[in-house]
Amino acid sequence: MQPLKKTHNARRDPAPSRAAYKAQRLMLTPGFRRFLRVGLPVIAIAGAVGIFLSDADRRDALELKVSEMRRAIEERPEFMVNLVAIDGAGDAVAADIREIIPVEFPITAFDLDLEDLRANIAQMDAVDSVDVQVRSGILQINVTERVPVLVWRTYEGTILLDATGHRVAPIASREERSDLPLVAGDGADVAVEQALEIITASGPLLARVRGIERIGERRWDLVLDRNQRILLPEDNPIAALERVIALNKAQDMLARDLTVIDMRNGQRPTIRIADNAIEALRQIRAEN
Repeated sequence: MQPLKKTHNARRDPAPSRAAYKAQRLMLTPGFRRFLRVGLPVIAIAGAVGIFLSDADRRDALELKVSEMRRAIEERPEFMVNLVAIDGAGDAVAADIREIIPVEFPITAFDLDLEDLRANIAQMDAVDSVDVQVRSGILQINVTERVPVLVWRTYEGTILLDATGHRVAPIASREERSDLPLVAGDGADVAVEQALEIITASGPLLARVRGIERIGERRWDLVLDRNQRILLPEDNPIAALERVIALNKAQDMLARDLTVIDMRNGQRPTIRIADNAIEALRQIRAEN
């Protein structure tokens, strides 16, 4: 008997090969499909860019082209700043601000560091607050100046102070701001609020007040004309001053030849008589 021969009509096994099966399973994996959609193109592009930039001449040419495109955009007329406007500052402060602005106009707005400009202007003694913006081709600087309320005389010179004790500006002499009260002594700038309260409380004596001096960085002396001085305590200086004013009103005490009224000890205030008055008293006693 002869063996059967395989004919062309025999059925083939429909099952995929092992390699085809693994490939189909891999294509069904979300991560692999995402890699084919995103990762593979990114790798291809990165490789192409890397090859292109591996040449120094091509890199230099690309940087030059990008720089030219950037400058062409930045220097368009709508981005150019042609002048500066300063509002809220006096002539002297405005001139100082212009000096510290390291800018030559016209300049593109992209080359302006507004925060750096604001910080530099804010460091000026006379400036309380500042806002810097670019508007319609103008560098707009809005300034709020500090308002001086006292003249502070120090060993280094005469300085204007605002209500917080911050320095405003130096002045050549007291006469430049004779309209403001005068303070002196170390630490006077950190006790401006109390100094203003004492000056306000001096009321009826205000016309005779020549200044107020900080003593030992802890208390005040009120200095009057005729070389008279009221020594105020560290605690409750306003109450002590009001007591002196009441005594002066009742007995006209400050019209006499007194040099010092010492109120540091509220339980035992003392006075110091002028030397000429003491000498006159001695002569009167000697004659009697």
